[in-house]
Amino acid sequence: MAIRIAGINIPNEKRIVIALTYIYGIGLKQSQDILATLKISPDVRVKDIEEELANKIREYIDKNYIIEGDLRRQISGNIKRLKEISSYRGSRHTKRLPVRGQRTKTNSRTVRGNKRLTMGSGKSVSAIQKT
Repeated sequence: MAIRIAGINIPNEKRIVIALTYIYGIGLKQSQDILATLKISPDVRVKDIEEELANKIREYIDKNYIIEGDLRRQISGNIKRLKEISSYRGSRHTKRLPVRGQRTKTNSRTVRGNKRLTMGSGKSVSAIQKT
């Protein structure tokens, strides 16, 4: 029986501290904090957790964390607001460039669409074939 939290089926074979990180918005530190607050061992496997503990975890997460769809909506709303007020960060989002000050001359290949504007070693194809 898989535990379902916030619409996500948590994997049965994993330790609970790792399995909680499958929920969008909960990382390793938050997962550890949740388990410490509820006094649950992080080493226990998901399949070994009783239904009442699963309900405790579910209720605690619902009360104290913004997760999954709500978090995604909040983040997209924040980005939309930055674009509307035409801030620098908003313009970077619009242009699909790095937002947090990273360099763009050599990095950010995935953001820029993996453009490689330089030629290989400078040798032409015909010069290589003649030798």
